[in-house]
Order: sequence, then C-alpha cells, then structure tokens
Amino acid sequence: MSGLKLIVTGATGFVGREIIRQCLSHPDITEVIALARSSVAAPGKLPEGADPSKLKSIVIEDYTVYPPEVKKEFAGAAACIWTVAIMPWNQKTYDFEELKRVCHTSAIAGLRAMHESGPATPFRFLYMSGIAAERDQSLTPKFYPEYCLMRGDAENQLLALAVEFGDGVEVAAARPGSITASDDPDLIAKAESAKAAAGIPSIDVVDLVAAMINQVTRGFEKEPLTTEDMNRIAETLHKTI
Repeated sequence: MSGLKLIVTGATGFVGREIIRQCLSHPDITEVIALARSSVAAPGKLPEGADPSKLKSIVIEDYTVYPPEVKKEFAGAAACIWTVAIMPWNQKTYDFEELKRVCHTSAIAGLRAMHESGPATPFRFLYMSGIAAERDQSLTPKFYPEYCLMRGDAENQLLALAVEFGDGVEVAAARPGSITASDDPDLIAKAESAKAAAGIPSIDVVDLVAAMINQVTRGFEKEPLTTEDMNRIAETLHKTI
C-alpha cells in the first residue's frame, strides 16, 4: 500500500517518536498525523532521504474527545498505530478509572472518531497493548490482574468495533514484552532482569516500530502480534534491506 496517510497517537512518547522517525523515511507513507497533548517536531538525526514535511502535528487535550477540526485531519487515513497508555508499573500513581480512561476508553473513542472521519479502505488500527493482556475476563492473571484484564477488554472491544463497522476496518493488538533501545543500557538491564525473573521476552524499539509499520502498511499477518512475531518480522525486514 503506497501513498499512505498514517496516524500515530502518543507521538511524543518513547515508541511514538520512533514511529515518526521511521515513517518520515518510509517510501509508502506520504503523511504522518502526529497526535499528542503537546506539539510534535520532527526528530533530530534523521536518516538520509527522510522527509520532515510529511509530519503534521495535531495537539489534543483529551484522547476521549475529538473536535471536528481533529476529525478532519483523520479523513483519508489508511492506518493508525495507537501507543497511548500507562505502564503497569506506574499504575499506583493513578486511580483505576483514570487508568482505564487512558488505556481503554481513549482507544475506543479514538477508533470511533477515525471511523466517523471517513478513512481509507482498508483502515488498519494497531493497538499497542502488553504481553500479559488477558481477553478472557473470567480468568485472574498472576501479575497486575486488574490492569491485564482491562487491557484485554480493550482489545475485545476494539475487535468488536471492527466487526460492527465492517467496511474495511481491521484491528489487531501488538503485545510487546520489554522494550529496549541499543543506546540505553538501563533499559537493556531491566529487560534482562525481567527475562531472568519471569521469562518476559524483549524487543528493541527500532525493531518493534519497523514490525508495526510493516503490519499496518502490508496487512496484519496474525492477531494478536506477539513479541516473537514482531522480532521475526523485523529480522525479515533487515534481510531485505
């Protein structure tokens, strides 16, 4: 799919910034709508051939409310990578209703707003979830049970919306484990500890983003996408460069 307009939410975050960096040099992506609560600028040290003019920053106060002028920017978009979230280890800072609003309600409101805007067909919505998200609401996850059930329920509801909308709307969840960066030894050390303690796999942010962009531009090969899936996709992409 070429000539693609892509929406990225949480565009000022760790993953969101990398999505923008890669999109600006991706041959199939011609416009990047960067949604955040503050203005988004093109990253520094872009690779040769990157085109910062693809980027359009859209400031939004609340990810559950989409004014007409924001919806207008969504029109014709072919994909969205949704990264807005609060990580489970930070959840004690928030009451559960706020946690749910950020991780669950906002994504559902966002998909509804994008559908109402008149997106392209197909329109692919990739929800960046977490490795332990649990869709079976009758279960009790071992770690962060309330959080993992809430994330799994968000996946359930987004998938149900895709069925409700029909007309070419496709939804998938990406479930990364620990996300690392080659230039951040602290993240690498934390990921190694998580793998040793709980068997949690890791993925470099560059590989995670490359895999997610591949899936929204080329089509979802499976759902959900696990850490292993995305590492494999990224490895294949590296071999084709």
